[in-house]
Amino acid sequence: MPDEPHDVSRRALLGRLAVAAGALASAPGAATASPAIPAATPAASAGRLKQSVCRWPYASIPLPDFCRRVRQIGLAAIDLLYIDEWSAAHDAGLDVSLGYASRRERFIETGFNDPSNHPLLLKELEIAIPLASRARVPNIIAMFGNRTPHIGESAAVANCIAGLSRIAPLATEHGVTICVELLNSKVDHAGYQGDHTAFGAAVVSGVDSPHVKLLYDIYHMQIMEGDVIRTIRANIRSIGHFHTGGVPGRHEINDTQELNYHAIAAAIADLNYQGYVAHEFVPTRPDQFASLTEAFRVCTV
Repeated sequence: MPDEPHDVSRRALLGRLAVAAGALASAPGAATASPAIPAATPAASAGRLKQSVCRWPYASIPLPDFCRRVRQIGLAAIDLLYIDEWSAAHDAGLDVSLGYASRRERFIETGFNDPSNHPLLLKELEIAIPLASRARVPNIIAMFGNRTPHIGESAAVANCIAGLSRIAPLATEHGVTICVELLNSKVDHAGYQGDHTAFGAAVVSGVDSPHVKLLYDIYHMQIMEGDVIRTIRANIRSIGHFHTGGVPGRHEINDTQELNYHAIAAAIADLNYQGYVAHEFVPTRPDQFASLTEAFRVCTV
């Protein structure tokens, strides 16, 4: 998940989502009912993992141009696209590995840990999930939200379970997985509640749905708790999606940072993980695609 600079891009209100919904619904061949999407069938990717890339670090590049370059590298999908951007990836022969349910401010801070947020979050997902199914987008991102003084840790877990349990049947009906992201509260997202794997795993266990999973961001969890490979192995049934990023700094995932991403990728592949690993780092090279190509090779196992 992008850090603070990217949050500025979430300015439009939910009305923009409704416009995109109408456009999709009126598109030629749009079905009245949205059949559940089958197991993801992305464009071929080298190795045992399906690799994707998050859009926001490359926002200065026009999306169609970005999609063309991504496909040339060999990645299977684009990650973190808004509803009105999904068609650009598909037009380039790529999948959308993870989509947003809405464009709005305070996307990260407004999560399922606080019941007062549930009406907004559920309405967004009720609109987005059928659209994702129709567009063959397998995953939609959600947030745990920032801590509030009057809600303790156990209450926050219970609130997340209650809210996500209300939307899980719709996600199951349409074959779309809600991926709730783990973020660090130490460096990038002060106050974020879902900042340890144990918190997220407790929520996923409580919801007990194959269509509510964790977005395990390797960068964030390395900062908060380390022990990445063992933690992934212990919690793989709760994980529906991965993000990468070099530590420290969220830059390239090569030997300029502390994590061995080739070993991490191999460990994930050895678990027969069938989802996506999406690169979410900010390149430091003048040629951003050289960094992305390098990351693709690092995680090809």
